[in-house]
Amino acid sequence: MRVRNGDKINLLFNVTPDVLEEYRDSILDALKRRSIDAHAGLLGDIAPENVDYIIHATGGPITDFAPFTNTRAVLSLWAGVEKIVGNTTLTQPLCRMVDDGLRQGMVEWVVGHVLRAHLGMDRYVCEKPHAWEQHVPPLATDRAVTVLGLGELGAAAATALAQLGFRVTGWSRSPREVTGVRCLAGADNLPQALASAEILVGLLPQTPETIDLLNAERLALLPKGSIIVNAGRGTLIVDGALIAALDSGQVAHATLDVFRTEPVPSDHPFWSHPGVTISPHIAAATRASTAAEKIAENVMRAESGQPLLHVVDRTLSY
Repeated sequence: MRVRNGDKINLLFNVTPDVLEEYRDSILDALKRRSIDAHAGLLGDIAPENVDYIIHATGGPITDFAPFTNTRAVLSLWAGVEKIVGNTTLTQPLCRMVDDGLRQGMVEWVVGHVLRAHLGMDRYVCEKPHAWEQHVPPLATDRAVTVLGLGELGAAAATALAQLGFRVTGWSRSPREVTGVRCLAGADNLPQALASAEILVGLLPQTPETIDLLNAERLALLPKGSIIVNAGRGTLIVDGALIAALDSGQVAHATLDVFRTEPVPSDHPFWSHPGVTISPHIAAATRASTAAEKIAENVMRAESGQPLLHVVDRTLSY
């Protein structure tokens, strides 16, 4: 039998201590603003059968969700759910984070690094030539950008780039429509999407279909001298194939925010390669102030009998 703490709902935080410290009060305050009182605890504080919702983040101690028989939903603080979606004990609805702050952060990071590549900023900011060399870049209307992934983040980034004037192509597994963006879908259209990518932006989630998607064969489809900006998942690109493409000049530069192993090992060749910029997974951080509102909104919806938002499709892994 479920036991609630008075009229309060029971939230179990399956997170690391630092994440608990950062998010707990913001989430409880967001719930209070919706007239929902909640008791927040960690594993061991609340009996599994009394847990109403689990707030989840990578690194939390719970890996077996079977005992939580009355839990109405597992609410992820992160957009990526690849590390939990395949858990066979997870039978509760799983909701990923779709958050205005996360979306805005990703758009700003992608636009910033695409413009950096487009304008050749490193030439003057980092290299500082000792000669008066007036290198005039093309206009955005003359530059083709391809965005791999047209989900919440990919569509927002593609839209922002199109509004700046770039000729944007978007590619996704299933058909999508994004205003101002040429949208392609499916494996058969991937070569076409890559062939026009003077700048390639990776914003795909990690699924069995996207792991190693950009291998040597597909990198060879890019226009010679293209630039890669990857903020989706590190498993999208085969590391060795990317280094080979950089060494040959097939790819001119790669700015990477995500990696197969994080932090990047100190002996990884990315650190010393002149054609790689390492960004330490900061492109789209979840921010407590905005993410708390999304968690509270989903709890309110569940408590009032409304459908949950952003429920993960287990067959698609996102």
